[in-house]
Amino acid sequence: MQKHSTTSYLLAGAGIGIGTLVLLSTKSNRNKLVSAFYQFQEMMGLKEKNRFPIKKAGHPDPHDLEDNNMVSEGAMYSVQYYNENELIKNKE
Repeated sequence: MQKHSTTSYLLAGAGIGIGTLVLLSTKSNRNKLVSAFYQFQEMMGLKEKNRFPIKKAGHPDPHDLEDNNMVSEGAMYSVQYYNENELIKNKE
């Protein structure tokens, strides 16, 4: 009796393993499984929902001088880069 139950567990495990490999052989099925796993984590409270990490995007505070200074420096960098490339092209 002991040998029979052990064999049946091994066969069931092998069948589950092969079935899983067949189901996950396509990329769309793998993506579905990963998506379901993340939804389950969020539902159980194990993981927070995906949130955009930037809180101030698109709505800068006019009184935040450091942020405004950083933005102006970034804007000047792209203009300066463009001007330098145009100067090089015009010299050639």
